[in-house]
Amino acid sequence: MKIQQAVLAFHCSSSSKFLLLVLLIFVAAVSQGWCFNYPNFPRGIERDLIITGEAYIVHDALQVTMDIGNTEQIKNRYGRIVHNNPIRLWKKGRLASFNSTFVLNVSPYSGPPGEGLAFILSQDSKVPNNSMGQWLGIVNATTNGTSQASIVAVEFDTKKSFAEDLDNNHVGFNINSINSKHQTSLNNSGLVISNGTSTNITAMIVYDGDTKTMNISVFRGKKVGTKAPILSIPNLDLSQYLPEMVYVGFSASTGPVAIERNCILEWYFTFDELGKESKFPRWVYIVVAVSILVSLCGIGVAAGYFCYKRKQRPLSSYDLPIFTGVGPKKFKLKDLKAATGNFNRKNELGRGGFGIVYKGNLEGQFVAVKRVKDTPKGMQNLIAEVTTIGSLHHKNLVELIGWCYEGSELLLVYEYMQHRSLDTFLYCNDEIIGWKIEDKTLSWTKRYNIICGVAQALDYLHNECLKRVLHRDIKASNIMLDAEFNARLGDFGLARMFKLSEKTHHSTKEIAGTPGYMAPELFLTGKATTETDVFAFGVLALVLATGKKPGIQDELSESSTCIIDWVWELNSLDSVTDAIDPKLKGSYDERQAKQMLVLGLACCHPNPNMRPSMGYVLQVLLGEAILPTVSSEKPAFVWPAPSPSFTNEHSYSGGMLSTFSSINGR
Repeated sequence: MKIQQAVLAFHCSSSSKFLLLVLLIFVAAVSQGWCFNYPNFPRGIERDLIITGEAYIVHDALQVTMDIGNTEQIKNRYGRIVHNNPIRLWKKGRLASFNSTFVLNVSPYSGPPGEGLAFILSQDSKVPNNSMGQWLGIVNATTNGTSQASIVAVEFDTKKSFAEDLDNNHVGFNINSINSKHQTSLNNSGLVISNGTSTNITAMIVYDGDTKTMNISVFRGKKVGTKAPILSIPNLDLSQYLPEMVYVGFSASTGPVAIERNCILEWYFTFDELGKESKFPRWVYIVVAVSILVSLCGIGVAAGYFCYKRKQRPLSSYDLPIFTGVGPKKFKLKDLKAATGNFNRKNELGRGGFGIVYKGNLEGQFVAVKRVKDTPKGMQNLIAEVTTIGSLHHKNLVELIGWCYEGSELLLVYEYMQHRSLDTFLYCNDEIIGWKIEDKTLSWTKRYNIICGVAQALDYLHNECLKRVLHRDIKASNIMLDAEFNARLGDFGLARMFKLSEKTHHSTKEIAGTPGYMAPELFLTGKATTETDVFAFGVLALVLATGKKPGIQDELSESSTCIIDWVWELNSLDSVTDAIDPKLKGSYDERQAKQMLVLGLACCHPNPNMRPSMGYVLQVLLGEAILPTVSSEKPAFVWPAPSPSFTNEHSYSGGMLSTFSSINGR
């Protein structure tokens, strides 16, 4: 096996990854191999996969069966996720070799777990109908035990569904059937497949096409070890059971009683491809590969020299401010490495567009350390954070404690938020890993307090700072929650500062923000204003009240396309409070609920000139101003936006005067 010896890209240093890349290119040139590596599954990765049944992708992981909802909703579910590029498994008597290494997390939902998850090689990319429960999404009652199934599976079974099953915690090897030809229990190894959301298992399935041997190994956590395989299957000629071209991926199911979450966190796959017989001798490929290596080394040396020179650039040339007295301090890299366990993955709090955030202990104080990507955009992000939030002080803003720029490391240090971000509670109430919290669904009192806190933060940024600040990326994942569930607005990487009468040097013209939260005029003008921040706040208010995401939702009526349209339609029927999150089970203040929803719609008015200011929004939430009225039907978006029917600098919002921002660009 050529490529499988070069596969383990787990936890490499940057230099090791470069050498691994060079090695893989060399091996691929000689052996016609290919691979794909998914350390996570971010948005957009769907284009690489075929997803059928109830499978989906959420929070950078493959959920092979539905795992969000009440107990009844996730019973008898099944799903399949495969790579959309099938592999040629055999040709003219020759068998390919492959290595599939993946991290799985299986956890019981309530009561006994079941049924299980499997790695599959299949002729069919789609999950069979009625393959829930004991069938694990592999086969169904019709295809079980027949060549029609055309599938080979390595199952991680969590329920003894058949008399032939060893127990409810075993690994089996199946051919065209749910009944395993080979199986072994994990009970003696100390590993439990379904053992809670904090327990990960790494599985490595290696098939050697030359010796026709399959080895199956499992390890605790996210690291590959060296212990012997738990199953070794000799004389396994896969060409007897599978067609030349097969799909690789995963299937899983839940049963009528036993249910669980079936999740894939990482996936690394390498494959010795069987292409056409080459008319060139092997030495020709070797010469070409060596030439490529020499060229890469030359490029690497040049790039390294360029990066080295760039790292010598003095900090002052990046316009980072020098704070005296109160303000973020400069930390040493060694101190932040020590605080985070050298950026240990077990301390990872989350990932974003600009980097990874780690939990750290700095001088006896818990902190959140953001490791910004070392790119021009990353440096721009660091500068924006330090120059904006570094000079701001408000109880509803995340405090920036300090920063570090050494070598290739760009780091920001924030106060630690015990309850992380709002979206974790809204969308993953039952998956809050490692926390013991009573109110996982967020009571109505907490929700109303959160939206008031965000409004106070934005009013401060828009109206009380010496230089007005536009956040430009208000969304649920940027609302952090402290120990008392108070809202703290964070992530100022896209923020921009302005004098009240003129733009500063931070003004840019690229469109920035998150789809679903972006005002419609942004896509035409590319200019952020206080009104675009207000629009995003309005979407956030609707999201917080309903518990839904801002984009298209399955639960919405056929005539609706997004959360704004859906709530507006309910409002036109005089039943706007029907949108309140059902997880609250009717436990909410009806007056406040209507206030939050209608105010959210007012902020989401397509015409920016008709949106209330944040000052007015805050007054409404605090009971100091009347609730604005909104039309029964959502107004159409027209550009240029029509001006109010009066000519002075004020606009009426629900019968109250509201001064609109005079800043129209950023």
